[in-house]
Amino acid sequence: MKVAEQIVEMLENAGVKRIYAVTGDSLNGINDAVRRNGKIQWIQVRHEETGAFAAGAEAQLTGELACCAGSSGPGHVHLINGVYDAHRTNAPVLVIASTCLYKDFGTKYFQETDTIKLFDDCSYYNQLAVSPYQAPRMLQAAMQAALTLKGIGVFGIPGDTAMEDTKDVFSSTKIFPVETSVCPSLSDLKKLAELLNGTEKVTLFCGIGAKDAHAEMVELSQRLHAPVAYTFKSKMEIQHNNPNEVGMTGLLGMTSGYDAMHEADVLLMLGTDFPYSEFLPEDNKVVQIDIRPDRLGRRAKLHTGLCGDIKTTLAALLPMIRQKADDGFLKKQLHNYRKVKDDLNTYVKVKGKESSIHPEYVMAEVNAIAPDDAIFTVDTGMTCVWGARYLEATGKRKMIGSFNHGSMANAMPQAIGAALAYPGRPVIALCGDGGLSMLLGDLGTITQYELPIKIVVFNNGALGMVKLEMEVAGLPDNETTIVDPDFDTCAKSVGMQGYRVTEPEEVMATLIRAFGTPGPALIDIRTDPNALALPPKIEWGQMMGFAESMTKLMMEGRSQDVINTINSNFKHIKSLL
Repeated sequence: MKVAEQIVEMLENAGVKRIYAVTGDSLNGINDAVRRNGKIQWIQVRHEETGAFAAGAEAQLTGELACCAGSSGPGHVHLINGVYDAHRTNAPVLVIASTCLYKDFGTKYFQETDTIKLFDDCSYYNQLAVSPYQAPRMLQAAMQAALTLKGIGVFGIPGDTAMEDTKDVFSSTKIFPVETSVCPSLSDLKKLAELLNGTEKVTLFCGIGAKDAHAEMVELSQRLHAPVAYTFKSKMEIQHNNPNEVGMTGLLGMTSGYDAMHEADVLLMLGTDFPYSEFLPEDNKVVQIDIRPDRLGRRAKLHTGLCGDIKTTLAALLPMIRQKADDGFLKKQLHNYRKVKDDLNTYVKVKGKESSIHPEYVMAEVNAIAPDDAIFTVDTGMTCVWGARYLEATGKRKMIGSFNHGSMANAMPQAIGAALAYPGRPVIALCGDGGLSMLLGDLGTITQYELPIKIVVFNNGALGMVKLEMEVAGLPDNETTIVDPDFDTCAKSVGMQGYRVTEPEEVMATLIRAFGTPGPALIDIRTDPNALALPPKIEWGQMMGFAESMTKLMMEGRSQDVINTINSNFKHIKSLL
């Protein structure tokens, strides 16, 4: 047996179902071993970044080990962005980094890359095997680390080592998945119960770490009459069948979630490493529970920090929690949430005009037509904002994005991984025009593997989030406008159904037609480039910055841009004044 065959056999035994890669060069030996094995699928992406995003999506959704690969030099570098995203998302992904021949190491050989240095900052395990003795041991260690630590394991191997004969090794060649439950001590739980029972105004703030504890979280919120806010990443897991939910906070959130957290006397953070400290309260008592003790206290000044998985911890805590009688605080927050949702519907009802359709309306229509078990992927930027505010959870829907790394161009590649992992479920990629343009070539991957992905392009002809960032900083937007291809024509050129929507009245009819298409389809919708997405907490400096940027636009002779922005966002701007 050759080392390449041994690698493929180990991948198969570890449950790896596919390898996302660009074929060629130092990967050829492994590629051929995959072909002869016949049990692992080689997914030929157009760009290694796409492969890494797709593998990360597969790992996030299934919880199982996924795999991507890159060949010498450029193949490694192209992987990096998607690999960073998977690592920061705690997605168990094996990266196979094949290199030039080991006899040429250290000579600045053609396409030579130091994989140890390159992947050091985005991996839990990162080694290079240069002998048949090392290969199985390092591969096993990389897979074990990725699966159990939840992140990236990098296995580097020169192309010539992959073609050598195998050697017997004394270590295991199999991986050992583990399931653990972690609970704080009984004394710590009693202290927490005493705090919660003795506090009238409690709010729960839930992250993706609470996804498996939905029933326990709802029960706790009802006993405490506590409103439930949540992160964007956890929305689909927390919002559904939750009578006390009050929405999100943060840059994409709403005032109801923000106020419920700040008006509480105790904020209980469950399974969240929410990075935006400026949206967390400073004057009330904050309790954080997380499976990773290294995360405790790094975002907020904690009153108490406990280590435990949320499901086990809440199950142990609930018998100690008494039913509260006073629900005045909860009713106030739920009333605020209803008002916020009514305000959000303003732009859904107006719809927009020709080639300037309100993106809020488009997302609301996508939400209405999407099946209850849809998997959504959302591009970073304004598309994230509309998805956060208008997509609704059902208990079956899933939503992933580049929520920690914040990369552009993630939605379409992640949809590829989702569609391959769950061939029977509808997958909807919600893309910005800027993001889709970056990896446009992988539309061909979708049609090549006949993946029935529906791509909705929020095409505002601009880098919308960057435009807004410049405006609130007091800068007139500059070089944020982009010239796009006709995305519907691009889709048709690779064998995909393509549609273009320029009128608000065409949106739902076109979505129905496209979503009913058996194979892949792309819907290019021309949306309003001036649509604003304001966070729930507006600083005075941001208000003044926006006014300053509008003044500068006027002085530069761009008065029509100012008028368009004000007309598109009249209610938002009025609320600031």
